[in-house]
Amino acid sequence: MKDTKRNYYNQQVADVLKTLNSSQDGLSESQVQESLEKHGKNQLEAKKNTNLLQKFIAQFKNLMIIVLLAAALVSVFVGEGVDAIIILLVVVLNAIFGVFQEARAEQAIDALKELSAPQAHVKRNGKVETIKSEDVVPGDIVLLEAGDIIPADLRLIESAGLKMEESALTGESVPVEKTTAVLTDEKLPIGDQTNMAFMNSNVTYGRGSGVVVETGMHTQVGEIADMINNAEENTTPLQANLNQLSKVLTGLILVVAVIVFIVGMVRGEETVINMLLTAISLAVAAIPEGLPAIVTITLALGTQRMAKRHAIIRKLPAVETLGGTEIIASDKTGTLTQNKMTVEKVFVNNKLHDARDLQIKDYPYNHLFELMVLNNDTKQTEDGLIGDPTETALIQFNLDKHEDVDKLVQSEERVAEVPFDSERKLMSTYNKLADGRYLQTVKGAPDELLQRTTLFESGKEIKSMDEKERKLILDTNHELATQAIRVLGFAYQIVDEIPDTLKSEVVEQDLIFAGLIGMIDPERPEVAQAVEEAKQAGIRPLMITGDHRDTASAIAKRLGIIKEGQDDAVISGSELDTMDDKTFAKKVKQYSVYARVAPEHKVRIVNAWQKQGKVVAMTGDGVNDAPSLKQADIGIAMGITGTEVSKGASDMILADDNFSTIVVAVEEGRKVFANIQKAIQYLLSANLGEVLTLFVMTMMGWQILAPVHILWINLVTDTLPAIALGLEPSEKDVMKQKPRGRQSNFLSGGVASNVIYQGLLEGIITLGVYALAILHPVHASSALAHADALTMAFATLGLIQLFHAFNSKSIHGSIFSATTLKNKFFNWAIVLSFILLAVTIVVPGLNDIFHVTHLDLYQWAIVVGASVSIVVIVEIVKWFQRRAHR
Repeated sequence: MKDTKRNYYNQQVADVLKTLNSSQDGLSESQVQESLEKHGKNQLEAKKNTNLLQKFIAQFKNLMIIVLLAAALVSVFVGEGVDAIIILLVVVLNAIFGVFQEARAEQAIDALKELSAPQAHVKRNGKVETIKSEDVVPGDIVLLEAGDIIPADLRLIESAGLKMEESALTGESVPVEKTTAVLTDEKLPIGDQTNMAFMNSNVTYGRGSGVVVETGMHTQVGEIADMINNAEENTTPLQANLNQLSKVLTGLILVVAVIVFIVGMVRGEETVINMLLTAISLAVAAIPEGLPAIVTITLALGTQRMAKRHAIIRKLPAVETLGGTEIIASDKTGTLTQNKMTVEKVFVNNKLHDARDLQIKDYPYNHLFELMVLNNDTKQTEDGLIGDPTETALIQFNLDKHEDVDKLVQSEERVAEVPFDSERKLMSTYNKLADGRYLQTVKGAPDELLQRTTLFESGKEIKSMDEKERKLILDTNHELATQAIRVLGFAYQIVDEIPDTLKSEVVEQDLIFAGLIGMIDPERPEVAQAVEEAKQAGIRPLMITGDHRDTASAIAKRLGIIKEGQDDAVISGSELDTMDDKTFAKKVKQYSVYARVAPEHKVRIVNAWQKQGKVVAMTGDGVNDAPSLKQADIGIAMGITGTEVSKGASDMILADDNFSTIVVAVEEGRKVFANIQKAIQYLLSANLGEVLTLFVMTMMGWQILAPVHILWINLVTDTLPAIALGLEPSEKDVMKQKPRGRQSNFLSGGVASNVIYQGLLEGIITLGVYALAILHPVHASSALAHADALTMAFATLGLIQLFHAFNSKSIHGSIFSATTLKNKFFNWAIVLSFILLAVTIVVPGLNDIFHVTHLDLYQWAIVVGASVSIVVIVEIVKWFQRRAHR
């Protein structure tokens, strides 16, 4: 779309009007109707959304969900209807939750629509009309004044001190001064197209007019909407891991079940129905029915903890994705900075001061602070200060110093002014003094102001401006500019009467220099520490901003994103345009700061890092951030300053707009991943133990555990203990470790080998108990001996998993630590699970239902001793593992 656009900023106004078949008087009614038919309404389009039923059905396309449904079918087949109902309930709840999250995500374009101006003032047939913004067409002449929202993209025709706030679109924190002059550069980023006005921007100062050049989806905001519509839905690392795990498990289940069925039939000792039931038992043993539910519950608990710490999760998988984050590409304005211009430096009496330390009362003979208030158009209301951010910063500084601003404005009333314009970069006012004279106040660019000053103020004295003084002021101005500080100069003179001709060349001469004020959109005080913590955690922070290169570089150095001398780590949007994707991919690791970027640049940056295999988080608050927020592995929007568009496209919202909350969220994400990993190790090793037990029993021709035994063990041991593992506290140094990255999965980091050897241990120990009971029976009767052996195998297989749950509290750490018993929910889960397992054996009647016998103390001692042995063996293996990793 963009390549076919005309560069209207390169053209004279007359040529633009001619191209659009318009004039200074606007379009005729017939032209308006013709344009409406050709271009359509001035509206943003959203891609066609699926209905609720389609969303609901789509939730069942996940392979693990299919495995769960198979488990439910198996449960029904073996007569365990309650278990089937529980599984189906979990599946349906997951589907409902997924539908809810997907519907929330589709609000992004709707929010963009709501941002549009409801009305526009246009000139048609030479008359001014107020129309709905959706009826604006290319060629319309739009009239602008302070407070207006731009209804479409315009080429400006007239600008009288016109300033526009475009931070939501460009990322630049300071309102842009607009002009009507032709811009000669062929390729300019949006923020530098000063003779253009863009849809949804706000007029903060002055007045003007422009001709509509683009409407609807052809505007800059329309392009953003199009990028949101076409952004690919990325599979999160969590979803990829679970899908991979599901495929592996499904394949293993089918292979093992088929082998057992075939072997049993070849032996000819069992009927077809018995062997089918045996194969089903193996399937039940192999399927971790509770895994999706446990993952969901662990993620949900993680979201609750994060919400208490001001991180609001919109999509559950984002919790785990955060833990794998390797790149945080952060928008500057409103995210790393406060999006509020603030006075930081004051140059008065030939000295530079920190604004925080300066007290106005210490300078009774200086006019600087009075000029800051009088040469100012800020309005004070119940809702706060309204006006240009630069001017509101000056008033806020005086208010913070307990100055009576209203009293000063009222006592020295403004009676005349020479408005600001972008050519001379100055503004003058005349304020009436109590003695009948007039105070002329002048503010503006220091270099322009110094050309008009002949004197300077130094305490009680007024001295002649010499070259030494002029150099000191210019050097101070340069020093502050290199620190990304915006500098305003102030001067004045007292006159007996107001000149008849209020022109700059007449009145702005022979001024008295009063001082300099340095302002900046300051970094959030906690961000530098958060950046350092992110680096320690192996995460690389990037700054992406619409601000100029020097400003971006200075802020990045103050935050620690780059160091002094790393200027080659900064790149501008125009430089990025000169690189093709292949070249950029080779150089992407070089850059940490991106200045003067457009929305498509942000998406390109995210894509480049993702192609490097990195897990990318993108933070932002503006409309321009929405496409990249959606493209990133995890999009993070600001809750306070963020637009509804950015929130709708995000996975997570920072309720306090605090960058350091991201670091907190990453820590929580790492904990969630680790806890899910612990649960998976526990579940898979337990299920492998069950499969091995059943497989060997079948191969040996022994009386095997029935489906009801496996289902009960799974119900008792796979739910509460596994969920409790999801509540484990963070292990020490979790934020000192490198990110696990996109290539890792739940079976990495030694988990796969642990699952195998621990599962084999469980199976071997259980089979050993069964063999011991057969070889040394308590009862002489062969039938009773086999019944006791089966009961002891059943008890051992269940109890060994409960003891193994303690092993799973840490992948490599010892259970003999101070934190082992801190998780009270885990402790109670083990106790309850043990009771549920034991009652099937010791309670009369229940043991008949489960086809088990009562065990005496000797038999219980064997069961408990064998079950405890897994703790001893695993602890020894962990000790060797820790020594090997030193």
